[in-house]
Amino acid sequence: MAKFHFVEDYERYVADLIRQHPIDTAMSLAVGGSYASVGAIECEILLHAGLEPGMAVVDLGCGSGRLAVALANRIAVGYLGLDVVSALLDYARTKAPKAYRFVLNRALSLPVEAASVDVLCAFSVFTHLLHAETYLYLEDAHRALRPGGRVVLSFLEFAIPDHWAVFDRTIQAQRASTVPHLNQFIERNQIIVWSQRLGYAGVSFIDGNTAPWPSGEPLGQSIAILTKG
Repeated sequence: MAKFHFVEDYERYVADLIRQHPIDTAMSLAVGGSYASVGAIECEILLHAGLEPGMAVVDLGCGSGRLAVALANRIAVGYLGLDVVSALLDYARTKAPKAYRFVLNRALSLPVEAASVDVLCAFSVFTHLLHAETYLYLEDAHRALRPGGRVVLSFLEFAIPDHWAVFDRTIQAQRASTVPHLNQFIERNQIIVWSQRLGYAGVSFIDGNTAPWPSGEPLGQSIAILTKG
């Protein structure tokens, strides 16, 4: 079974946050902060991408349950959250409805049956994976999705000026040999080629600094929506 290259780093990072902060603060910082507001934006993105009541959602890299909480407040869905850090999943279970499922998953595949998922989302996940790892996830997502199902993923790209700050911080950390984790940029032409190779019927994009949903609040990262034919 394929293994992640950063599990130990993230476990250590989360453990340090728990030691240094109250649990709610630590769990928010572990997913980048702004727990409630970012979760609400992610929920809006899924609704914009076609999420409807009763659909089956897989939240890849669910972290401490930020999106799960937001979904539970907006729409009734079947929910499965996957992450590589047990402490994050434990916290998410305390915040989400009992019917929501959270599973530790450290494989580059999804623990679901074929054609059983309507929406698979990956917010701030592929930004920390090698391209080959992202491709393998997208490959298995195609298997897992029902016809017409969608992958909704966020990504960093050099075409969005605001994303340069992430790259610049990474450069500075590299100079100081203090890089905490991988920050990976993906260009749109890569996503298009991957989606074609894997048999997706189409792909659309939303710029990271735009927000075509009711709140008008952008996520920051750009969004790609891949649809299974």
